[in-house]
Amino acid sequence: MENEKSGLLKQPVKLLEFVEYQDGSIVSREIINKKTGTITLFAFDKGQGLSEHTAPFDALVNILEGNAEIIISGKSYHLQAGDVIVMPAGEPHALKATERFKMMLVMIKS
Repeated sequence: MENEKSGLLKQPVKLLEFVEYQDGSIVSREIINKKTGTITLFAFDKGQGLSEHTAPFDALVNILEGNAEIIISGKSYHLQAGDVIVMPAGEPHALKATERFKMMLVMIKS
């Protein structure tokens, strides 16, 4: 299913099945890691989150399943499956799982 050396997917997969929930945890699975950017899938158990931080690059979040609260520069956004938002470079942001959710994070470094 996957080329272990490059991490690239060589055939179709269902993103929702590519990363699984774990009780009380956040699980991540990197799909692409290049100098120019990364694509990572996450599964957040209810109540889990990432504390406020900044990143040097823009990051696009695509909610694949469930609901999440994303806070960007102090403003709260409630997202559900199918929603997309950009967390701008240098702006503080945090994520909270209001219920279990899965997301794809796309970070462009150039």
